[in-house]
Amino acid sequence: MPKTHFKKSFIRGIVTVVPSRVKSIDDEVELYGGNVEQIERIKKTIGLHERRVVEEDVTAGDLCEDAARSLLEKCGVEATEIDAVMMVTQTPDYFQPATACALHGKLGLKEDCAAFDVNLGCSGYVYALWLAGMMIETGSCKKVLVLAGDTISRCVHPRDRALAPLFGDAGSATLLSKADEERESWFSLKSDGSGYKNLIVPAGAFRQPTSEETRKEEADADGNIRSLEQLHMDGAEVFNFSIKVEPKAVREILEFSGKSMEEVDALVFHQANKYILSNIARRLKVPLEKVPLGTVEKYGNQSSASIPGTICDALGGRLLKEEMNLILSGFGVGLSWATCLLRVGELDVCEVVER
Repeated sequence: MPKTHFKKSFIRGIVTVVPSRVKSIDDEVELYGGNVEQIERIKKTIGLHERRVVEEDVTAGDLCEDAARSLLEKCGVEATEIDAVMMVTQTPDYFQPATACALHGKLGLKEDCAAFDVNLGCSGYVYALWLAGMMIETGSCKKVLVLAGDTISRCVHPRDRALAPLFGDAGSATLLSKADEERESWFSLKSDGSGYKNLIVPAGAFRQPTSEETRKEEADADGNIRSLEQLHMDGAEVFNFSIKVEPKAVREILEFSGKSMEEVDALVFHQANKYILSNIARRLKVPLEKVPLGTVEKYGNQSSASIPGTICDALGGRLLKEEMNLILSGFGVGLSWATCLLRVGELDVCEVVER
C-alpha cells in the first residue's frame, strides 16, 4: 500500500478548461418518458443539472493544451522550464503515441523533458500529483506539468439515460514546482482490480476489437441504449465501493499525516455525484460546508479533471489569497482510489476557463 510523505513540492497554479457547449437534463425529458417529476428527483438527489460537452472534433488533448497555455502564461513560466509533462486520461487523442508526447511538441517543451500518459480516470489526478511529487523529491525535476482531462461524453450513447446526463468534459493543467522551504504533503494510493468490470468500455481495444457485433446498439432491462464500444457502469457496485472505501481512506490519510479533521479546511472529492458525496460526508460526520458538491451540478462528472475542476470552481477565489489544508480524494474506474493531504494556496492562478 504506497504511502508517501513529501517535503519539497508545491502547487503553483491550476487552470481548468470546459467546453462552452451546455447540455441540460431539463431538455432530455424524453429520455425519462416525459416524467418531469423523475427529473426533479434526479436533480435534487443526484445533483444532475447541466454538463459541458465537446463538439465531435475536440479532444481531451485540445482542452488540456488550452489549459496548459493559460497556466504557463499566468504563472510567468516559459515552456522550456518544464522538466516533465504527464497526461492523465482515459480518452486519449490516439492509441499511439501518448497524448503527452503530442502536447510536448505543441507546447514547445524542451528535449530534456519527460513526457508520458497515465491511463487512469477518477483517481488519476491524485496519482499524478504523487508521481510529480516523487520527481521533484528525488531532485530530477524542478517543474512538472500535470495535465488531466477526459471527453467521456464521447464514450456514452446519447440515449443512455443512466450515463449520458452524468458525464461532462474538461481538461486541466496543474504546475508543481520545487519549494524553497519545506512544504509537506501526504499520499495514499490503493487499487482493487477485481472490480474492473464495474466501470468499463468492453470493446474497441485489443481484448475485443471493434466489429459489426461490438457496434450493435441494444437496450438493457432499464431501457438504456448502448453498444459494447460505449461505457458500461454497474451503478450499485460503484456506489457500494465508494461509500465503503472513501471514509476509510480519509481517516487513514489523517492518521498518516498526524492532522485532525478540524485542521482540514476542505475535502475535495472526485465529483461522482451529489448523492455519493453527501453519503461519504455523512459517514465522516463532516459538515457539508467543507465538502464542495456543486461542480457536478454545473459541469457534470469530469472524470480525471473532476478534482482540479472542483478546486478551481469552488475554492479558486480563496486559494488566490490564502492557504488552505486540503484533502483530495479520487475514486472509481479501475477500481482505484487515491487520497492526499496538502497545503495549497496563494496561487498564481486558479480558475475555470471556457473554450
